[in-house]
Amino acid sequence: MSKFTSRESIIRHGALLVHSRGYNNTGLSDILKAAGVPKGSFYFYFKSKDDFGLALVDYYWEFIRSMAETHCSESGIPPLERLAGFMDAYHRLFDAMGLKGGCPIGNLMQEMSDLSEDFRVKVGDVYASMKGFIAQLLVEAYDRGDLSKAIDPDQTAQFILNSWEGAIMHMKLTKSNEPLRLFKQMVFERILH
Repeated sequence: MSKFTSRESIIRHGALLVHSRGYNNTGLSDILKAAGVPKGSFYFYFKSKDDFGLALVDYYWEFIRSMAETHCSESGIPPLERLAGFMDAYHRLFDAMGLKGGCPIGNLMQEMSDLSEDFRVKVGDVYASMKGFIAQLLVEAYDRGDLSKAIDPDQTAQFILNSWEGAIMHMKLTKSNEPLRLFKQMVFERILH
């Protein structure tokens, strides 16, 4: 097995385990077993578990970025419709996962921000990029006249992302998609209306 394939296998399988169990509740032996990689191989690919964890942040970000580009880049669709479509895609994904897991970036933000400065900074960079996608759509909507001039796109994007993460946490708590429905209703029928 090549170095690239084994490393990617560790990340891919580790990402699934960390998403379902949490970072600190996932042992290296569990990850390596799931990936089918010998125990001694881990340190050939990663300097430490935290080095692996930071690679996970990149892996999760790549998935989120890909989803955002798929649902938000079609310029023929009004920007607020693209944003709603992006949220709907995640809603369907969460339903398919049984309303478990939530946002892996939000999970790591909660679990690791107080424990590791490296995680805090890296997850913070991803969170800022997530906000950037939303802000870009809001600027487009603002420029088209689809938003009130009283709305600041950057601040509103931050509020939307913070509220979205809160709705996802509440979804996990209640095992209901009602928090996501309420989030979308408030954002698109009240704040951005």
